[in-house]
Amino acid sequence: MREKIQKSSYLLTVVMTCLTLIAFAANSVLCRLALGDSNIDPAGFTAIRMISGAFMLALIVLLSRKQRVAYQRFELRSVMSLKNTQGWISSAMLFGYAVFFSFAYVRLDTASGALILFATVQLFMIGVGIVKGQHLTSKEWLGVMLSFAGFVYLMLPSATQPSLVGFLLMLIAGVFWAFYSLLGRYAQQPVMLTAENFIRCIPIALICLWFSLFFYSLSWEGVWYAVASGAVASGLGYSLWYLVLTKITITQAAISQLTVPLIAALGGVIFINEPVTTELIISASLILFGIFLVSVKPKQSD
Repeated sequence: MREKIQKSSYLLTVVMTCLTLIAFAANSVLCRLALGDSNIDPAGFTAIRMISGAFMLALIVLLSRKQRVAYQRFELRSVMSLKNTQGWISSAMLFGYAVFFSFAYVRLDTASGALILFATVQLFMIGVGIVKGQHLTSKEWLGVMLSFAGFVYLMLPSATQPSLVGFLLMLIAGVFWAFYSLLGRYAQQPVMLTAENFIRCIPIALICLWFSLFFYSLSWEGVWYAVASGAVASGLGYSLWYLVLTKITITQAAISQLTVPLIAALGGVIFINEPVTTELIISASLILFGIFLVSVKPKQSD
């Protein structure tokens, strides 16, 4: 009986992990679908994504029955208090990621954008560990160098070279997301904390939305892509991810995210008819294998 329960729990974790990774990749695909055909501008997409994500996460928190005591603190006055310095910094990192992510995808295809974003996040967090005194083995240094070589190869002058501006914008988005992840890794109530971070983004999101409505015309198609990205891929996706993180190790979490660029590339091929170039395949192989070498730790002997 215990084995059946453990097997069911394991399968549920696998399903939840797969759904989460698809949600992460869906953000890239939805952003490209919205911005690629000029259905919506980057500022408007970011604003609607943040606002719809805030509403979805707030609804999840308020409807939850498992942690009522903790959620009694979920009040707008406390969430928006200027005394909560770390909360506002986290929200700034979240919005910074979202806005640079959107502007980058005006110039990048789905696969390249996802590869640059997630590789930047992983390498930045590895770099933080090195600065804090973490010592890398020869294998791990090899992984770092391979990943860096993959970045260099991706940006070498060629017919399929990604936009340099798009590359830099997505690089900055990755740094923002890495900071955001580091700030929230010890959260006691991660879903509620994420909801609060999204809610604090609403004021600046409304300013971006006003700017977008004033200078651009938003199509309903673009708006729905942004709502799907915010409410489903971000709101539900991030909540599901935090549930998954309680059931898997940090190494498993790091390695599993390496599949996101591949899923995003597949989505770009299916939904946007984007080509997968030889240069992208070689670059992705170098970067992902390099990060894999750093992420996988040797088993400790008993």
